[in-house]
Amino acid sequence: MLRFTLLGPIQMIVDGEPLTGIAPRHRAVLAYLLLNAGRVISIERLIDATWGHDRPDTARSQIHASITAIRKVLRGAGAVRLLETRAGGYVAQPEPGQVDAQEFTELVAAGELRKALDLWSGEALEDVHAHYVTGVRELWNDRRLSAYERLVEGELAAGRHNDLLDELAAQVTADPLREKLNGHLVLALHRAGRQADALAAARSYRTALADEQGLDPGHAFTELERAVLADDPALRLADAAPVSSGPPRRSTFLPYDIPDFSGRTAELERLVGEHHGSAVVTIDGMAGIGKTTLAVHVAHRLAARHPDGQLFIDLQAHAAGREPIDAAAALEALLRQLGVPADRIPVTLVERSALWRAALADRRVLAVLDNAFDAEHVRPLLPGHSDTLVLITSRRRLVDLDGAHALSVDVLGEEDAAELFERIVGERAHHEPDAVREVLQLCGHLPLAIRISAARLQHRPRWTVSYLAGRLRDHRRLLDGVSAAFALSYEHLDEAERRMFRLLGLVPGRDIDPYGAAALAGIAQDEAEELLEGLLDAHMLLQLEPGRYTFHDLLREHARSLAEDDDAVLRLLTYYLHRSRAAVDRLFPDSLSQREGTPLPAAPIAPIRDAEHALAWLDAERSNIIATAVQGPEICLGILALTMRPYLDRQAHHDDALTLHTLALQRSRKLGHLHREFEERALADLAWTYWRLGEYGQAEEHAHQALEACKQADERARALLTLGNVALRRRQDAQAEQYLKQALDLTRIGADTWGEAHVLGILALVLDRADRPEEARRHLDLALALHRKVGNPAGEAAILNHLGVVLRHQGEIAQARARHEQAAAVYRKLGNITDEAAALNGLAEAADDPARAIEEHTAALALADLTRNRPEQARAHDGLARAHLALGHSEQAREDGRLALGLYGELGVPEAEEVRTFLEHAGESAR
Repeated sequence: MLRFTLLGPIQMIVDGEPLTGIAPRHRAVLAYLLLNAGRVISIERLIDATWGHDRPDTARSQIHASITAIRKVLRGAGAVRLLETRAGGYVAQPEPGQVDAQEFTELVAAGELRKALDLWSGEALEDVHAHYVTGVRELWNDRRLSAYERLVEGELAAGRHNDLLDELAAQVTADPLREKLNGHLVLALHRAGRQADALAAARSYRTALADEQGLDPGHAFTELERAVLADDPALRLADAAPVSSGPPRRSTFLPYDIPDFSGRTAELERLVGEHHGSAVVTIDGMAGIGKTTLAVHVAHRLAARHPDGQLFIDLQAHAAGREPIDAAAALEALLRQLGVPADRIPVTLVERSALWRAALADRRVLAVLDNAFDAEHVRPLLPGHSDTLVLITSRRRLVDLDGAHALSVDVLGEEDAAELFERIVGERAHHEPDAVREVLQLCGHLPLAIRISAARLQHRPRWTVSYLAGRLRDHRRLLDGVSAAFALSYEHLDEAERRMFRLLGLVPGRDIDPYGAAALAGIAQDEAEELLEGLLDAHMLLQLEPGRYTFHDLLREHARSLAEDDDAVLRLLTYYLHRSRAAVDRLFPDSLSQREGTPLPAAPIAPIRDAEHALAWLDAERSNIIATAVQGPEICLGILALTMRPYLDRQAHHDDALTLHTLALQRSRKLGHLHREFEERALADLAWTYWRLGEYGQAEEHAHQALEACKQADERARALLTLGNVALRRRQDAQAEQYLKQALDLTRIGADTWGEAHVLGILALVLDRADRPEEARRHLDLALALHRKVGNPAGEAAILNHLGVVLRHQGEIAQARARHEQAAAVYRKLGNITDEAAALNGLAEAADDPARAIEEHTAALALADLTRNRPEQARAHDGLARAHLALGHSEQAREDGRLALGLYGELGVPEAEEVRTFLEHAGESAR
C-alpha cells in the first residue's frame, strides 16, 4: 500500500516503510501536485509555486528533472499511473486513502476529529522549502487548530475538562494569540474549580494580545471572563453525554411506513434481498403507481443495515407547476440531516457534493431521493466510496445513471391489488371476490385509486363491496376508469369541502396556502385552513410542505371537471396583487413612490413581517402568480406588473417578467385609452427586460415604441436609459451619451432621484470610455450619494461596480478590486445573482494574475449560467480564454474563445470581432 504524508515531513510510505532518496525539491513538487490532486497543473504554475518571481534560468529544466525523479520512485512503488502528463501540464490522481491531507479533510467532515488529528506528525510540509509552502502551511495548520477547537468543544460539553488541561495548556503555549483556544482553557480551568488560574489565564491572553497586536479580546471572550469572575451558574456543566469516538448515530428522517403495505413481492425481493450494502437503485413508474410508498417501505426494512442514518428528501421534479429542488439545495438539506452545521456547509454545488461524499465515507447510510427529474438532477447527490444505499424514485427511467440498478414499477397485479384492498377493507372483501375484482378493474389497479376506494368502504360498515362497485360503475360516464374512485371520495365530502375542492380545481398555479384559498373561496382564513385540512385527511389533497396544499395529478383533473367559476380566480388574483404589493414594499422601500395609486384591498391582507418573509413568500408564490395572470380573467394586469417589476428584475426571473409585461401590454391595448398609462409602462418594462436578456434589437424596438407612446417623464427616462444601455453595449458612444443626457434631464425635471442615480451611473461608463475619467468619477460620486439618500442598496452596488471599471482603466487595480468585491458582497446579500455575476467578472478583469482571473471568471460564469445571463456568460468566457492563454493552456483558451464568440455573435456586439482576432492569435500561439 502506497501512502503520502503531507501533515508533517513529506514522505512516501510503502507497506509502512518510508522511501528514501527523494530530494527536498522533488518532495516540494510532489506535495504541490498532491495538494492539487485531480487538477492539471502547468509547468508555469509549478515554477511559480516553487520559486515565485525569483525563478532561476534553469527553472523549467529543474521541474522536468523533478517530475522524472518522482516518476522513477512511483514506478518502483508500483504506482505508474498516479502522475500523468496532460496537454496543459501534469495531474496527480491518488486513490482514496493515499494522501493524509485528503483523509484529514474527510474525517473532519465526518466528525471523527480525534482520528483526524492523529494523522499529524508535525507542521504541514515540515521539511521542504518552496515559494508556496509558507502560505499552504499556515492554511493547513489553521485547519488543524480549527479541528482541535471543535474537538475541545465536544470534550468540554461532555465534562472532560480535567483530562484536557495539560493538552490545552500546551496548545495555548504554542499558539498564545488564538482566542478560541484561550477561551477553552479558561473554561476548563474554571470547571475544574481553579477560578484564580482561569482568571490568570484570561489576563495572560489579554496582555499578550495587547502587546503583540494592540487589540482587546472579542466580545465572547470578554463575556466569558466576566462570567468566570462572577462564578456565573450558566458556566456550570449540564448533564453531559460521553463523546463518541466514532461518527454519531443518526436518527431517521424517513416518512411513515404504512402498516397495510401489500404486494410488490418481486420488487421487494430485488430491493431487500439483493442489495445489502452500497448501491444506487432507481425506481421509476407513472404517477400514483406507488413509487414513494415502495421506496419508503424498503428503506424501513433496510434501516437496521444502515445504522448511521436514514435520510429522505422530496426533489419535487414532478409536482405540477413546481420548480424542482436543485442539487445544491438538496445537498444542503441532506447534509443538515447528517448533522453538518449550517455554517460549515459551503456555497457551491461542487463543494457541497465533495463534502457530502466525504461525510458518507466509512458510514452505513440509507438515503431516499424522491421525485427526481433525470439522471443529471441526482448525479451530484450520489455518494463516493462508502457503504451508502441510495433509493431514487422518478417518473422517468434513469437509463444514463451509470452503475445504478433500475426497477420499473407497473400497476399492481391482480393478486397484489386484491391483497392491498383486503388488508384495508378486512373481512367483507373475502365474501365477495367477484365484486372485489370489479372494484379493482374500475380503479385500474392503480394503488392510489384502490387505497382511496378501500378506505371509503372501510368507514362504511353497512356497505358491501358490490354496493361500492355499483357506485363506482355509476360514475363511469363522468370519469371513466380509475377516476371513479375520486368521484366517490368527492361525494362523501360535506358541502363546504366540496365547494373548496371544486374551486381548487380552478387554481392555475401549482399549490396554494390557506390565505390564497380563503381569497379563492371568499371566506375567512381559519375556515379555509380547516377545509383544506379536511380535504387532506380525506386524501383529496397532498401537503408536500408545511402550510401548502396541492393535488395529485389525477385528482386535479377530476376537480377541474367539476369546477364552475364564480369570480373565484379574480378574487385569487386580487389577493396576489395586494399581498405582492405588501411583500415588494418590504423588499424595495426605496421605490415605494413608484407603486402609488394601487387600490386598497377590500379585506385586510395578512401582514408581511420583514424582508426575509417577503422574499420567501414571493419565491413560493411567483409561479402561481404568473400562472394565474396568464390563465385568469382578462383584466388589465398593469398594476400587478408594476408591483412585481422590481422583484422579478432583481431575482433574474426575466422570462416571467416578459410574460407578465407582455400580458399587461396586450390587456391594456385591448381595454383601450383608459389604460394607456399601463401600455406605456409595459413598453418601457419590456424594453428593459429584453436588455437584461441581451436581446438588444427587441430592447431598442420596445424602447422606441415607449418613447412614442409615453407622456410621463419617468417612463420616457426609463426608455431612454434602455436605449443608452443598448448603444453602450454596441459601442455607439456618441448616441449613448445623447440618450442618457436626455434621460438625465427628464429625471431631474421630474425630481426622480432614484432614476437620476441610475442614469448617472451608466453615463459615467460612457464618459470613461471617451477618456473623460474625471467627469466619470464626479458622476459616480453623485450617483452613489443619491442611491444612499433614497436607501437603494442595489443601486449602491451598481455604482460600486461601475467605479471598479473606471478605476481599473485608470490603473488603480487594488482600488478597482475593492469596489468590485464590495459590489459582489451587496448583491450576494440581496440574492441578486445576475448582477453579482457582473461584479465577479469585473473582479476577474482587475485580477493581477491569470490563475486568479480564471477562478473569479469561473465563479461569475456559474452564476450567469443559473440565470441564462448571456452578456455575462460571454464576458466570462472571453476572460477565461485570455487567462488560459496567458498560462499556456492554448486548447482551453480556444474553447472558451469559441464559446465567447458564439455568445457575442448572438448579442450582436463589437466584442465578437475582437474575440475572432484573439482566436486567430491563439491558434498561431499553439502552433
